Amino acid sequence: MALYNRHHRRFQERFKSRNLADKMQDIVVREEITSADKTFIEAQEFFFLSSITTDGSPTVSYKGGNQGFVTVQDNKTLVFPSYNGNGMFLSMGNIQSNPAVGLLFINFEHPHRIRFHGHASVLGEHKLMQQYPEAELLVEVKLSRMWVNCPRYIPRMQKLEDSANIPKPGLQTPLADWKKLDLFQDVLPPDDQHRVNDEGGSLSMQNYAALLDEDR
Repeated sequence: MALYNRHHRRFQERFKSRNLADKMQDIVVREEITSADKTFIEAQEFFFLSSITTDGSPTVSYKGGNQGFVTVQDNKTLVFPSYNGNGMFLSMGNIQSNPAVGLLFINFEHPHRIRFHGHASVLGEHKLMQQYPEAELLVEVKLSRMWVNCPRYIPRMQKLEDSANIPKPGLQTPLADWKKLDLFQDVLPPDDQHRVNDEGGSLSMQNYAALLDEDR
């Protein structure tokens, strides 16, 4: 599939960049994951995932975990876990109806980024599940094309601390405080309902707001 369509070409012609765009495609865009790409991707603790809704609208979500939560299986394939969330399963459902996805890996401490386009599939049962504590599903992405983007507009930022909510072997991940709100108790999945009861019961909106103030 061609990278550029007539609309891209129109802008390239307007700004006299067509030759540059063709040169960039020849040099930068590739269809295999290199060893350097693998090292960078597996070192990241988050990425942004774009998927397409059933009505054709794009959406973007944040996916995070420990370093190595995205694993490169071979020079065309990567895998990442889907952890417990808000129960909407928007990304997973989108992938089931339209497998085309985009992944943006970006490092803010040492500015660098990779754009990864491919076709995804949701794996309910897989031998790799045991590598991901508390993963509900896995997603496998087959590469269509990828490239490294210039990092000059990336702000340099410093990480302060790890998220306490990333699943870890042998430890139960804290339940999201919003799931303890009174207004959700009649619709929570059974496992979450049990945890709310085991962890002191539900919260009023006022008590939940107080917790948010403590975290600020």
